[in-house]
Amino acid sequence: MSTTATDDLLDRVVQILDDGAIALLAGVGHETGLLDTLGVLPPSTSAQVADAAGLDERYVREWLGGMVTAGLVAYDPGPATYVLREAAAPYLTGSGVDNLARTMAQLTLLATAAPKVAECFRRGGGTTYADYPGFHAAQAAESAAVNDVALIDTVVPLTGLVERLEDGLDVADVGCGQGHAINLMARRFPASRFTGYDFSPEAIEAARAEAAAWGLTNARFAVHDVAEPLPEEYDLVTAFDTIHDQAHPARVLAGVHAALRPGGTFLMVDIKASSRLEQNVDLPWASFLYTVSTLHCMAVSLGQGGEGLGTVWGVERATRMVREAGFVAVEPKELAEDPFNVYVVARA
Repeated sequence: MSTTATDDLLDRVVQILDDGAIALLAGVGHETGLLDTLGVLPPSTSAQVADAAGLDERYVREWLGGMVTAGLVAYDPGPATYVLREAAAPYLTGSGVDNLARTMAQLTLLATAAPKVAECFRRGGGTTYADYPGFHAAQAAESAAVNDVALIDTVVPLTGLVERLEDGLDVADVGCGQGHAINLMARRFPASRFTGYDFSPEAIEAARAEAAAWGLTNARFAVHDVAEPLPEEYDLVTAFDTIHDQAHPARVLAGVHAALRPGGTFLMVDIKASSRLEQNVDLPWASFLYTVSTLHCMAVSLGQGGEGLGTVWGVERATRMVREAGFVAVEPKELAEDPFNVYVVARA
């Protein structure tokens, strides 16, 4: 390897080190509200920022140093004031889909499980969902950012069932988590009946609480392992970013097919990537996907004695597995509003 190539590689490794550190700081900034606070403040001292955020000034000042050297916050040494750069604000603040600081906060949560995953490298096996305190709430917030913007007006129409939902259909969501997607659909289509299934009692409790707060009478939730047969028949079944996490995804897909009435529809939302590594090299967030898979999605599947499908199972394998479950007219669709996911629509 030439000296130039070695130097370039060293520069790349140092950049990875620096960027990884800033991702952790940005995650802390999201969790503590520092980034949202900065987003509404004029140029301010560290004491003023800390006071506005209700945080300790010394920690805030050190955090600001990292954000300044990362180029995300501007610093005026005369009055010693800081201000979030205007161009960075859309990607670091707010509850919308563009806030990548919310995504970076997931890395801080995943890091807590890294030692346990490292041990799995040595002995095999995997982790449990209990090894990731707070991670599922973070994922729910991530999903909600997309669903609040696009679920009703953009995603549901992909099924071609809007008019029938207006009249009344039976709908289930497998791996519903905290149930926000079900509740959004139930609120929009009051004549239809919605059921969310998840094996986490805590998630189901949160789903029921939201449904109650919204006064929904057509949404219900049940603690149920979706690898087991669903107890009822449905016209539409959805799965939002959950199939790749399953211990036995093929069994889940077969169960979904069995639970659908003849001609019923399955909408599966999952990660948009290729099943072939070489096709992911130029995907800008591919390294993030493989990291999440290694530290969480694959690990929790293996921890349940599962297949360890992984986050990056890919569109090719996803559509093949849906067909193998018995579905026909399997069609992957893409949305400009959501570059991270593929939307697979299939018929029973």
